[in-house]
Amino acid sequence: MMIDINCDMGESFGAYSLGNDAAVIGSITSANIACGYHAGDPLVMAKTIRLAVDRGVAVGAHPGFPDLLGFGRRALETFPGEVTHYLLYQLGALAGLARAHGASVEHVKLHGALYNMAASDQRLAREVCDAVKAFDPTLILVTLPQSTLAHLASQEGLLVAREFFPDRAYLDSGALAPRSMNGAVIHDPPTVRERVVRLVREKKVRSIAGRDLPMEADTLCVHGDTPGAADLAAVIREALESSGIAAAPLRRVLGERKRETL
Repeated sequence: MMIDINCDMGESFGAYSLGNDAAVIGSITSANIACGYHAGDPLVMAKTIRLAVDRGVAVGAHPGFPDLLGFGRRALETFPGEVTHYLLYQLGALAGLARAHGASVEHVKLHGALYNMAASDQRLAREVCDAVKAFDPTLILVTLPQSTLAHLASQEGLLVAREFFPDRAYLDSGALAPRSMNGAVIHDPPTVRERVVRLVREKKVRSIAGRDLPMEADTLCVHGDTPGAADLAAVIREALESSGIAAAPLRRVLGERKRETL
């Protein structure tokens, strides 16, 4: 029994520092590295890749909209095909730096507004799939379970990793509760511990309204720019391992899932 722990990293830029990647890296198994559009720059990208390689953490791309001012969290209107080329540009940049450091890109997780929009927008989902297939169809695409993007990517033969947010509440529909809703963000470490162990063992999560929802995931997300991210990642890792659940990179997790279905 195993699951991946991923974290968005490398989101500093020039003189601006964000997150504490060095403290988080010891508790995770996959690093989603910003590719210079919403955050990150070549030096930060290279430093973060080196950090991941040295700790045996899988390197992944974390591309977003070209929106440094809004940190990639603003919904941008795009022309048809634009998002595909945004992603190819960012994947190419990260892959080149990764190769220089003896690593390769293993997965892709969209950032911010692009992550949310592509999860439900058919055109954007199609453009994301087109980019991954054109760049490297063996890349793992991280997205929300049961999303438009997850379904389309699976139909296209891409590897999909279903993502769960341990510190976020879910609605009865299975969607994330809006941050504006009271209780949408969970700050209590014992509650987070209980949620991740139950998710893996029972494939269930309790909604914000108190209903048990079926939920399956391959990876747990820690947001690197959230205060206390390093402590939360450590709590999650300890909760898993003390319950006999291994933390492992996505390719191993998906390999186990495939063997279980044979």
